[in-house]
Amino acid sequence: MLVRGRAASLVRPRRGLTASLRAALGMAAGVALCWAAAVTGARAQGQAFDVPTRAGVTTSMYWAAAPGARATVLLFPGGDGGFGRVEGGRPGSRNFLVRSVPLFLARGLNVAVFGRPSDKPDLDYADRVAEPHLTDIERVLDDLRARSAAPVWLVGTSRGTVSATAAAIRLQGRVAGLVLSSSVVSPRRTGAVPTQALAALRAPVLVVHHAQDACPICAPGDVPAILRGLSNVADKRLVMVQGGGPPEGDPCGALHWHGFFGQEAQVVGTMADWIDAHPPR
Repeated sequence: MLVRGRAASLVRPRRGLTASLRAALGMAAGVALCWAAAVTGARAQGQAFDVPTRAGVTTSMYWAAAPGARATVLLFPGGDGGFGRVEGGRPGSRNFLVRSVPLFLARGLNVAVFGRPSDKPDLDYADRVAEPHLTDIERVLDDLRARSAAPVWLVGTSRGTVSATAAAIRLQGRVAGLVLSSSVVSPRRTGAVPTQALAALRAPVLVVHHAQDACPICAPGDVPAILRGLSNVADKRLVMVQGGGPPEGDPCGALHWHGFFGQEAQVVGTMADWIDAHPPR
């Protein structure tokens, strides 16, 4: 299955602008398009919280509720983690999942974004499969359960797929399913998705990847290994995305194919359709 779409075109930079300025203008256009697509007023606003997760440790979380939500998505951004400064109810990170928050809301999904623990400035690969991190995720899930009775789906992108996969294995029976995008597949990285205990999973799994992803640790040709590892998951799907762009900057960054730049609405739509097709039993 292919998802095709056009690049966002709200801003068309003039010839002669630097690549960095073109990237900044393009990102501003993409973020503006995402927020313009969301429902208006309080529905599109959220708030950051510090959730007690371990003795003397809190973990930041962004939360935005959708009226009558059918499900909650707990998003795990890539890189070092976090969702940026929240201003006007909007998280500032340009990570694909974070800048797409309003698109999830517009599809009737509560949105939570997992941040960082107070005892670590960033989340590396090894951190994301370690016991403290998984405990933090479990406590954040407890907090979400207190906020909404809607089923929770774990959604990760890039390095966040390491966290989402590890948590799905740990918290089986407490989450409705798993959605992975731009997955880390290189065995050179601790916690790469195909190296985890995927056979332990039973809940539905959707894997979304860009066919032109040029990030070395997320090679498209290695992504089918995830599906092969999900030997006990009856309902699983791999979606290879085409289109979007034009890509800018770091091949592992938010403005490249890896970050689905220009394809946010189509990719989130695919994720939301999958979630809608798997209501609670």
